Amino acid sequence: MREKEASPGQETAGGEGRRTRRHDPRRRERVLDAALDVLARDGVAGITHRKVAARADVPLGSVTYHFASLTELCARAFARYVQQRITEYGALLAEVTSREELIDVLVDQVREVPSRHRSAILGFELRLAALRDPALRALTQEWSRSSREALARLTGPETAARLDALLEGMIMHTLLSTEREPREVTRAAIMQTLGRASRSGT
Repeated sequence: MREKEASPGQETAGGEGRRTRRHDPRRRERVLDAALDVLARDGVAGITHRKVAARADVPLGSVTYHFASLTELCARAFARYVQQRITEYGALLAEVTSREELIDVLVDQVREVPSRHRSAILGFELRLAALRDPALRALTQEWSRSSREALARLTGPETAARLDALLEGMIMHTLLSTEREPREVTRAAIMQTLGRASRSGT
C-alpha cells in the first residue's frame, strides 16, 4: 500500500522540519521534473526516492505516494521527457521551409549539445536503460518514429531515417569528445546524408 501524504509539519527529505504545502496541484509534475534532474546528474543507477524528494523540496512520503516504485518513477519521468522532446523537435522543424534552413537547424542541434547537456544526457540515459527494459524501449521507439516523421516532411522517409541515425551518433560524439569538431565538418556530414535535394524541392 502506498504511503499517505505527509501531514503539516512532517520532516522533508532534506531532514529539516517544514510545513507541507497543502495546495500544490503541480506536485506530481514537479516530482517528475526533479526525477529528471536526478537522472541527469546520477543516472538510473543512482536515483532514489529520497534524492528526488530533496530535489523537489517535498516530503519523502509525497514521492512514494505518487510513485510507489523507482521503476514507475523512472518510467513516468522518461515518458515526460520524451513528450517534451517530441513537442520541441516538431515545433522546431515545423518552421523550416527550405533545405538550407534544415541544414542550419540540424547543424545547430549537434553544435549546441553543450548548452543542452541535461537533455542530451537524459536521452542517452533513457537509451541505456531501454536496453534492459522493454517498456522503456517502447518510449525510444516512439521518440525515433516521431523524429523521423518530422524530418520526413522535408526529406522523405528513407533520408529521414538516415539523418536521424546520423544525428544520434554525432550528438553522442559531441558529448564524449574533448575536442569540438569544426562546424564545417558537421555541416558536410549532414549535407552528404541529406543528398542533393530534399522533399521541399529547394
